[in-house]
Amino acid sequence: MSVANNPPPKGWPRISASVHYSNAAKAIDWLCKAFGFEVQLRVDGEGGRIEHSQLTIGKGGDGLIMLGDKKAENPLHSSFRSPKELGGVTTQSLMVYVDDVDAHCVRAKEAGATIDKEPTTTDYGDDYWTDRGYGAIDHEGHHWYFVQRLRNPKA
Repeated sequence: MSVANNPPPKGWPRISASVHYSNAAKAIDWLCKAFGFEVQLRVDGEGGRIEHSQLTIGKGGDGLIMLGDKKAENPLHSSFRSPKELGGVTTQSLMVYVDDVDAHCVRAKEAGATIDKEPTTTDYGDDYWTDRGYGAIDHEGHHWYFVQRLRNPKA
């Protein structure tokens, strides 16, 4: 049985990530400024806490991440931490396709992202593809990789 027969809800990609930050409001602002995300939904709660947010990137919002502040009453949230809260430890990285990786890298640097891999072109050969990409670490230690497709496989 395939798990991918039914389409996802309108406006949602088939897979999305929930990214954890110690301050969701600050992270939302930073991710929009540095990486070009746009706020699709932001649910503000009492005292400035973010109950839930959805940030999109790409034409038509075809990339989506979610974030919000931890809730002490939610047992699932007890294990949520940002890399900043764990001394830089991270268990995932996120990869995002963008239109102009070099311009995107400049934008990220200007917003304070740490570039851990400068833009580099990788050619996987005629049967595969060529991408140009760079690596960045955000203000709380999450690892991001931004990529631009330069050439698709030859048919």
